[in-house]
Amino acid sequence: MSSNTYDDTETEATPTSSETAGTEESTSRLKLRGRLELLAAENRRLREEYTRAKQSQYRRSALGMGGLGVVAVTAGVVFPGTREVLFIIGAIGLFGALLTYYLTPERFVPATVGEQIYATGARNYAAMMDDLGLTYDPKYLPTDRGTVLYLPAHPDANLSEPLATSGPYVLEEDSRGLLVEPVGEGLLESFESALGGELADQPALLIAQLCDGIVEQFELADSAVPDTDVEDGRLTIRIAGSVFGPLDRFDHPVSSLVACGLVAGLDQPVTVSADRDESTGDWLLTFRFDDARRRPGEED
Repeated sequence: MSSNTYDDTETEATPTSSETAGTEESTSRLKLRGRLELLAAENRRLREEYTRAKQSQYRRSALGMGGLGVVAVTAGVVFPGTREVLFIIGAIGLFGALLTYYLTPERFVPATVGEQIYATGARNYAAMMDDLGLTYDPKYLPTDRGTVLYLPAHPDANLSEPLATSGPYVLEEDSRGLLVEPVGEGLLESFESALGGELADQPALLIAQLCDGIVEQFELADSAVPDTDVEDGRLTIRIAGSVFGPLDRFDHPVSSLVACGLVAGLDQPVTVSADRDESTGDWLLTFRFDDARRRPGEED
């Protein structure tokens, strides 16, 4: 009698080439994901360290001013002859220390981040202009709802007040163009809140206020100074060290802030052009407006 013998031992399955490739791909993905997580964690750590370093710098300044204030007050007690002056110095030091300590920013955004965000928006608007066949000839116009930025299809286009409240596309043949809210409108609101007064209604005084805001309040540039006097409704300012790059791009924050400020202060349309001074690398912003038009506050 014949008998069949069966081998009960299990045989190992040899992985196919496709299974091996799939395993290697999964392993590669896991490694890549792990590296991305490590990079993200490292970026978070670096941002936190940067924030702590800046906060420490502010707080060291606060401690320095506080120490100066304490020394001045102590000296005022010891030297009665100069007590009044020393007490004033001490009060200034202590008050400055409190302000610096409690007003230390909680978050610091690098200038490069803001520049990249603005540059993306500028490129998108430039693409829209190309698609509509528009050239960049910006006109900042006063309306009941604030300043609007008008980009006409024709240099002599005339945008009426009703059309100035519409947008973003103006399709009327005589006024065809693009109508948007300028970047400078929001900046101007912040500037006026910190100004502690009202905008000047004379071009020379107004441009001095705005140049100070560009450098001191918003830190949009290293310097901003009038390059020419106001002549026939035309003035030029020189900008050095622009944080947001070239000033000839769409609605640049510096030119937009100044244009919106001139519109608000003078209540009249403003056009702007930007040119590069090749000898120094500075930018020259030229603003044109109707200087002959009577402004608020002027007498007959």
